[in-house]
Amino acid sequence: MAVVELQGVSKTFRDFWLRPTVKALDGLDLSIESGEIFGLLGPNGSGKSTTIKLILGLLSPDAGKVALFSRPPGSAAARKRLGYLPELSYLHSFMTARETLLYYAGLCGLDRATARERTRQLLEMTRLSDVADRQVGGFSKGMARRVALASSLIGKPELLVLDEPTSGLDPVSTDEVKTLVKELAKSGMTILMTSHLLADAQDVCTRFMILNNGRSVAQGAVADLDGSLQDCFLAAVAERRAFSVASFLKA
Repeated sequence: MAVVELQGVSKTFRDFWLRPTVKALDGLDLSIESGEIFGLLGPNGSGKSTTIKLILGLLSPDAGKVALFSRPPGSAAARKRLGYLPELSYLHSFMTARETLLYYAGLCGLDRATARERTRQLLEMTRLSDVADRQVGGFSKGMARRVALASSLIGKPELLVLDEPTSGLDPVSTDEVKTLVKELAKSGMTILMTSHLLADAQDVCTRFMILNNGRSVAQGAVADLDGSLQDCFLAAVAERRAFSVASFLKA
């Protein structure tokens, strides 16, 4: 059974007078199976964010069908099985790491004993136990990202959506996040991630789809690539342009 299924999905954004402004998706088909690490890739404006919002149930398609665990994405039954790490962490700076996880545990409806135990395990897993009672406003970006990632896991999701999980992280933090993602997949979790860092996507993803102008322009298994994922990406979406340096910048 597909965890995520999009069939012929189109989405057009309109202005105040309902005039079409941007066709974000144009007849997109997408299927993600259980246990995959699926990379949704594409340049800015390709439709990735719209696709993620449709899967999260934050948008509705103009045409086509979106299903999460064979249910409507906005349903309580589907959302209960979903975890989400946004591109920006959006943590409450005045809360500690422990308080942050307990807060999200409450939003997931966990009882106190379960919330405390999962919080303890997640702090240990993300190597934050020693700073668990420090306010997250003083954390480095890498530490804050680990808090956000732990928060997305507190409800024990079956599908984890990661939006640019390694963006802005140093090499050590990036390697830690990638290792954790692969371990989560080994445990049976399905993971959908977006990333502009194609080397990172190639390191962790099992399958990928490249979007451009709201359509799939390339997809397949990472293991089947002849070259790098970056080569595949550029061949699929790049327009080779010659740039001329402005005259005043020339020596």
